[in-house]
Amino acid sequence: MKKTDFYDIHVANDAKIVSYAGYSMPIHYKGGIIHEHKVVRGKVGIFDVTHMGEFKVVGPQALDLVQKITINDASKLNRWDAQYSAMCYEDGGIIDDLLVYHMGPDGYLLVVNGANMEKDFNWVVKQAEGMDVEVMNQTDEIHLLAIQGPNSLDVLNPLTEIDMSVIPFYKFREGMFCDEYSLVSRTGYTGELGYEIYFRNNKATAERIWNQIIEAGKEYGIEPVGLGARDTLRLEKGYALYGNDIDETTNPIEAGLSWITKLNKGDFIGRDALLKIKEDKPKRRLVGFIVDADKFIARQGYKIYSGDQEIGVVTSGNLSPSLNVPVGMAYVNSEFRDPGTTIEIDRKGKRFSATVKKMPLL
Repeated sequence: MKKTDFYDIHVANDAKIVSYAGYSMPIHYKGGIIHEHKVVRGKVGIFDVTHMGEFKVVGPQALDLVQKITINDASKLNRWDAQYSAMCYEDGGIIDDLLVYHMGPDGYLLVVNGANMEKDFNWVVKQAEGMDVEVMNQTDEIHLLAIQGPNSLDVLNPLTEIDMSVIPFYKFREGMFCDEYSLVSRTGYTGELGYEIYFRNNKATAERIWNQIIEAGKEYGIEPVGLGARDTLRLEKGYALYGNDIDETTNPIEAGLSWITKLNKGDFIGRDALLKIKEDKPKRRLVGFIVDADKFIARQGYKIYSGDQEIGVVTSGNLSPSLNVPVGMAYVNSEFRDPGTTIEIDRKGKRFSATVKKMPLL
């Protein structure tokens, strides 16, 4: 297993380490997932997300390649813009969801899920064949920290020459952060005010920057947060997780990602299939739900029923620390997608009632 340059810091903070995306990563620290979740919602937390993959796309046809492989319209991006998008196969199945950063003359930075890094890179390189473009895998060169929560701006602004208070949502800037040239992006996976910091250099630099952020955040209640709370935070906000809620067997239309699927931008991989799915209307939809039973956690793969009819399957489920009730996401037959619809989730032959809710759940 790989280790990020923050690994020793995680161990020193009593992290429970698990295998994730080929890395040894913290699932939680001594406070536990629920505590860390509430820290991010109420104060500010720092996440090591260096396991994410980063590809640089440069050359005269850089935009052409990005347009070919992604479903959103990258031609709308200006310098300093970030965009949420996805890549699909010809049949509309989702290869991965990703962020696209417009780096100006330096082309584009694609940030993909760590577990999909090798698959994604091979796909992008294959699609670039015959084009005047270069694709570089910079994953092992880049450190990535996410600082998320209502106090995140107060913690970070004194540490940089960049005026972070004027960076809008899904915009970024480049400049000195903790005396290291960095990309500072107002993005995140929690639904809170937050930023993601990309920088290079070595382990000593990485540890120094982590410690400077922690020191600056002490008065604001900053704490390290693991992948467990990252999952509960995104679930409350209805953010899809690749491998759970979206994968190659699902398409963006049924997954509620029509808003990033620009079918009128011109040709791209999967467009014809997605046009047909939209015209025919998808047979199932990704929905959020709240479980009526206090202690039942619906897990991925649990079947969903309406009476004797099997109507869907759970993709994600957990306790919502903010709502203090079990919540989840699931694919259900389209006629059962409306908020307020009662569904039943099966666990080993026992049914538990739940109610479809509009996302975000919080």
